Amino acid sequence: MTKPYYIGAHVSAAGGVENAPLNAAKIGANAFALFTKNQRRWEAKPLSAKSIDTFKENCERLGFGPDQILPHDSYLINLGHPEKEALDKSRNAFLDEMQRCEQLGLKYLNFHPGSHLRKISMTECLSKIAESINWALDQTQGVTAVIENTAGQGSNLGHTFEQLAEIIDQVEDKSRVGVCLDTCHTFAAGYDLRTTEACAHTFAEFERTVGFSFLCGMHLNDSKGALNSRIDRHHSLGQGEIGWDVFRFIMQDDLFRGIPMVLETIDETIWAEEIQWLRCATLQPA
Repeated sequence: MTKPYYIGAHVSAAGGVENAPLNAAKIGANAFALFTKNQRRWEAKPLSAKSIDTFKENCERLGFGPDQILPHDSYLINLGHPEKEALDKSRNAFLDEMQRCEQLGLKYLNFHPGSHLRKISMTECLSKIAESINWALDQTQGVTAVIENTAGQGSNLGHTFEQLAEIIDQVEDKSRVGVCLDTCHTFAAGYDLRTTEACAHTFAEFERTVGFSFLCGMHLNDSKGALNSRIDRHHSLGQGEIGWDVFRFIMQDDLFRGIPMVLETIDETIWAEEIQWLRCATLQPA
């Protein structure tokens, strides 16, 4: 049976994670992303049994399965940090996030890979990221570590398909590692997505270098920055430097079915409209 397209947005979990599926349903989504804790703080209270149970009940009632949910970890975490104390702090925080996903019955945890901070080589940093993933996977079950490609700003790694592949190559359990492609980040890192032909070329390169078998999710965003600008600034669909073609391309290719595709566009008041446009794009002329 053909899998559906799962389309949603990164919704608020204010007041408790159990509110995220409610917020997703309000905008007509059949997928969503959330933070399971405050993304800008290291520490957080454990999830209560009531929040966990209500989250699961709300997801079941509203039709959100684990394949449709893409939680995101804290922005503070750097799994490739060059200094041991800071690396240990990041690893412990990442493990806590993985364990929260376990508790909630979730399948994925999306994260930014890490930064070398210009203190170690890229190769060493990529190895530290892979070591961090292995360390967390060894202590958890059932949750896939989903590496989000970056725009390549500053000393952030993961902006080339080769870097993503280098991390994955060093992860011991390949069944529990994957990739989330962010269209804004992909474009800002130098991969053209402005035409159907450019999309075909870029995604073919992803298949050759990483492989669609590792694609676990997408972030659908236009870009305020130009091609290869290394600027991570999202825009609403069709209003930035990328334009509409890539989103039409994605919505007409079966390779993108069955994974959560999440808006992080800048105007949440039009998320429902953007979701509806993406659904309609499956029927538009290529």
